[in-house]
Amino acid sequence: MSEQELKLNVPVDAQLLVEKAVKRAKFSEIQLRALYFDTPSRALVLARIALRLRLEGNQWVQTLKMPGEHSLSRIEINQDRPEATLDLGIYAGTPVGDVLSGLTEPLQVCYETDVQRLLRDIRAPSGVVELAFDRGWLRAGNLQLPISEVEFELKRGKLEAVFEIGRTWQQRFGLILDVRSKAERGDRLAQLAQALDIVEAMEISDEACAQRQAQARKQHVADFWKPRGAEVISLVNVVKQRDPTRVLAAVTSECLEQIVRNSAILCEVDTEGLCQVANPEHIHQLRVGIRRLRSAWSFFAGLAELPSLAHREQIKHYFAQLGGTRDEDVLLGSLLPALSSAGLPPLALPVSPHPPSDTQLFRSTGYQRWLLDTLALCTIEDATPVAPLAIPPLTASTTEGHGTDFVFPRAPHIPRKPPLKPRLIKKLKKWHHQVVHSGLVFRALEIEQQHDLRKKCKRLRYALQFCEHLLTETNLPRYRKQLAAVQDILGEMNDLYVAQPLFESLKTEQPQAWFACGWIQARLETLTDEAAQGFSRLSNTDVPWD
Repeated sequence: MSEQELKLNVPVDAQLLVEKAVKRAKFSEIQLRALYFDTPSRALVLARIALRLRLEGNQWVQTLKMPGEHSLSRIEINQDRPEATLDLGIYAGTPVGDVLSGLTEPLQVCYETDVQRLLRDIRAPSGVVELAFDRGWLRAGNLQLPISEVEFELKRGKLEAVFEIGRTWQQRFGLILDVRSKAERGDRLAQLAQALDIVEAMEISDEACAQRQAQARKQHVADFWKPRGAEVISLVNVVKQRDPTRVLAAVTSECLEQIVRNSAILCEVDTEGLCQVANPEHIHQLRVGIRRLRSAWSFFAGLAELPSLAHREQIKHYFAQLGGTRDEDVLLGSLLPALSSAGLPPLALPVSPHPPSDTQLFRSTGYQRWLLDTLALCTIEDATPVAPLAIPPLTASTTEGHGTDFVFPRAPHIPRKPPLKPRLIKKLKKWHHQVVHSGLVFRALEIEQQHDLRKKCKRLRYALQFCEHLLTETNLPRYRKQLAAVQDILGEMNDLYVAQPLFESLKTEQPQAWFACGWIQARLETLTDEAAQGFSRLSNTDVPWD
């Protein structure tokens, strides 16, 4: 059997409404308590295996999950147990038998979940979907996180049904897209609990030790909520299929993952009503994810079919709203400290109009609808059921998860297409020549032309990330370093150009603002020379595709 499901977080103020909606038709209710096992060194997680015992009503069920034939398939083996004890012998002769028999550390309970689940089937034009509404807690040591989520699992019909129903409930109740599984959240919480236990065990002999302990505790918690940055995408195997649509799918998957994960933290998925953990870096990484996705659409234009223009344009609206927040962060966090160090006298800055909170923006039904539509556009097209993997005498099923990844099924016959790698390299060359051509005359460019060149540098850098595994390793690091250097210079110049009008407007009433204006102008002249030199070095750097 093939399982395909979508998971959405239910905000606190929508929980009662969702519960009532589920209970308006025939439903069932069950208490689920699950114990998740691993070794102290996380051997199972590192092998991409999840092992649990779950009490379903009065029945214990042992479940093991592991990757299947491709990145989105999951082998799932379920076995009823008479009590809460593991029996690893039942996996003898299966693909995981060797891994489990080779463990050098004992298995232990690392975290557990305790949820109340409401179940209901919903019919849609495209099929039947099972809705599961889970509320409860995820616990590791002395730490816990709330669970409040709805899973939409396809039972019969087409995958469109999952998105049809999911979209309706999302818009009706303000649900939030979250790609993290309970297992992922639990594993990270267990790591945090272990790290904090070590910190608490530190010997405190004086005030300095106490301060180090407090700082270590604070750092571990901050690392738990750290922003999700860009990750490398391996296109080697996908490119061999010679299908640019599938390559774009893989790239879009990674970009969307970065966007959704930072959005979830900004929406306070884990911390609503408890604390605020988001910081400006989450917004920055979210903006990076959006820029990378838009760069991918530009890079694959003419090579693969893109989402509709209306869909591509919609994200620009949300991206623009984030710009003001970012500009203010740069002003307060970077520029003013630099000016103060240079000797700027105290200056009263005007109070900016209070913008809508970022939380409201990311929770908005319009933004969340765009995320879900992006996932649906890319997932439905490629979602093809995968045949179950038989592992007698146990029950095995192949589960296709639909977070922010894409399914690449085996086609029975694909007409031979021209090699894709040369077509991607040709696009990289074109973008490189555009950057170098403008960069070599940088001093003669108008401000708007410099701004346009900065955006071209960014998209070229992102394209390098997309194609990293297709390029020459010996030349890539130096080329990427030179490109990043000019991009950083242009980024600082852009920040100064944005802040310049503010200080210009203050000169009449606050003469000390003249200092800031002069400093900014001098800095821009220095950066202009540095940018010109940087582009000259870039033009003489060996490219990574020859």
